[in-house]
Amino acid sequence: MACARQTGSVRRSVDDLLAEARARIGHRPSPAEAAAAQAAGVLLVDIRPVEQRVRDGEIPGAIFIERNVLEWRLDPTSPWRLPEAEALAHNGGRVIVVCNEGYSSSLAAASLRALGLAGATDLVGGYQAWARGNG
Repeated sequence: MACARQTGSVRRSVDDLLAEARARIGHRPSPAEAAAAQAAGVLLVDIRPVEQRVRDGEIPGAIFIERNVLEWRLDPTSPWRLPEAEALAHNGGRVIVVCNEGYSSSLAAASLRALGLAGATDLVGGYQAWARGNG
């Protein structure tokens, strides 16, 4: 069966989506800035698959949420939210999302912003930059 052809829409690349996400996010912290923010109480969320965390290591104090359930776990209004999501409703949604190299985390942070977590951002360079700077 043939796929329906899109009409009236402009096709965008993943690079376009990434640029749009990063424009919405604004400032993306460096590993040093993220460490300072975490020490001040900002939530760090690692969305890397378990295989990457086992292979490369973890960020002390970060919570782990699989990317496919991130929005449900951090939306303060979701019945499937984590306890940490309650605090996000009261701290301006301050959360730093971490992936392996800082690409998928930008898309994830933009999605959290669309949910109303205005302080959502992501770590420049992802876990690999963190490991080089703090590991």
